[in-house]
Amino acid sequence: MTTADISPADRYRDLAAGFTQRIDAVPEDRWDNNSPCEGWTARDVVRHVIDSERDMVKVVGLELAPGPSVDDNPSAAWAAVRDSMQAILDDPEKSTLEYDGHFGRTNLGATVDGFLCFDLVIHGWDLAAATGTDTSIPEKDVDWVSQIAAGLGDSIRMAGVCGPEIPVADDADKATKLLAYLGRAV
Repeated sequence: MTTADISPADRYRDLAAGFTQRIDAVPEDRWDNNSPCEGWTARDVVRHVIDSERDMVKVVGLELAPGPSVDDNPSAAWAAVRDSMQAILDDPEKSTLEYDGHFGRTNLGATVDGFLCFDLVIHGWDLAAATGTDTSIPEKDVDWVSQIAAGLGDSIRMAGVCGPEIPVADDADKATKLLAYLGRAV
């Protein structure tokens, strides 16, 4: 099975599990550490992921279940959002709800697959980098995110998306090259 053969629900399930592991690995005293995302702490990275998911489902008239505040319990706040999003993606009637997006007509599942899952990988790295935990990214995820990033063209550099590409050595590994392309110094 190639990464193109994975359903949005299954890709989300897999990447959300990885993001959960990254959250659960954060030592309690490191939530306020600065992240690679300028002006954000580790907690803010998780808040951004949660808020993005909550906002995304609203464009098709849905809402995610309420949960605790990321300020009180980042792990529990993420778990509430993750489980609620997974339930939506597992329901074909909800995951295929359509709307007009930045790139034209699309559906919720496709957006979660191409945008929110991308965020789980990259912001998972941001969280790990901020907190001094394991920053490795599975090669299959590096390859998949690289494809998505290349397909975004100039949109990747829109305000609030990714910063300018950072130069790296030609012999840098694929993950380092990807992160540098997305404006992150490794």
